[in-house]
Amino acid sequence: MFLNNTIPVYINQFVQSHSGAFASDIMAATVVIIASVVLAFIADILFEKVFMHYAAKTRYDCDDLIVDALKKPIFYTVAFAGAFIAAEIMFPGNAAIEIIMGLLLTGLGILWIFALLKIDKVLFKHVFSHLVRKTDTRMDDELLPLLKNIVDVLIVFFGILAILKGVWDADILPLFASAGIVGLAVAFAAQDTISQFFGGLSIYFDQPFKPGDRIEIDDGEIGIVQEVGIRSTRIKNLYNNMIVIPNSIIANSKITNYTSPEETMMVKVSIGVAYGSDVEKVRTILTDIAKSVNFVLDDPVPYVRFDNHGDFSLDFAMIMWVTHPGEKFTVINEVNTKINAEFEKEGIEIPFPVRTIIHQNPE
Repeated sequence: MFLNNTIPVYINQFVQSHSGAFASDIMAATVVIIASVVLAFIADILFEKVFMHYAAKTRYDCDDLIVDALKKPIFYTVAFAGAFIAAEIMFPGNAAIEIIMGLLLTGLGILWIFALLKIDKVLFKHVFSHLVRKTDTRMDDELLPLLKNIVDVLIVFFGILAILKGVWDADILPLFASAGIVGLAVAFAAQDTISQFFGGLSIYFDQPFKPGDRIEIDDGEIGIVQEVGIRSTRIKNLYNNMIVIPNSIIANSKITNYTSPEETMMVKVSIGVAYGSDVEKVRTILTDIAKSVNFVLDDPVPYVRFDNHGDFSLDFAMIMWVTHPGEKFTVINEVNTKINAEFEKEGIEIPFPVRTIIHQNPE
């Protein structure tokens, strides 16, 4: 009945091979029970005097708690093993004894489930939580309770399956089928949440950005990343508003990270002047303006490029570099203000769009 009769078969083989060593089955059972109790107390003393002693000398609390969690299950496992063997020696094949032993094995299995749950709690509270605090992102801090709950469910689920199959020889295939159907139903009902969750995981492992980075999503939204969560990412835009974007959208979008791989950013300002203007004079004025603006770096050196003969203007581009993406708009504002002032002083015209329309009178 137990473990597909594997344990009773081995016990009977052992007893038969050593039948001459004992005067009777009662004596053999008594020796087994005494030996198991002695071994159980030896194990208890080892945990109490040795393992707990050395665990107390470490600067971590988790090893003390793990040893404490294992102490009682191991004691009862060793003691119960002797009782089980003794029962098989005294009453081989007795249905009532097998039921009693099955109930005791079930209790022992439940005791181990609770011990594993306690160890799981210790690891997540004292080990994994310490590791995730060292990372820059808060996503792993948010994932930790979820992962702990998943591990707890798996421990209970597989523990119950082990008891049903190993102790009572129950058919567990229907349970797996039921679990699969329930899983499909839950996945279908929560597909948006699941997609956001896996989107968050992809962001966590790919790390296309981190809190503090200035990013642009392909829908044109620009802002500074404030927090990356399990379901969503929070971005503070240029208007100082907080935007919450589902991770499933971000995971499927093109992201421009203006802060990575380095914060230094190029700023381009385009300006057109009227045809007939002195190109070298315009280039010199624009270069002096670029070098005089706050936040513009000296290295790389700012320069002016004559880009194009436009429809109604000569088009120039000022290329400058700033230390941080947040300085871009300040630089653009200051450059345009100085361009307007210098061009007015030097008499350089910024043309309006002009179209020449030729009207021919019909003959």
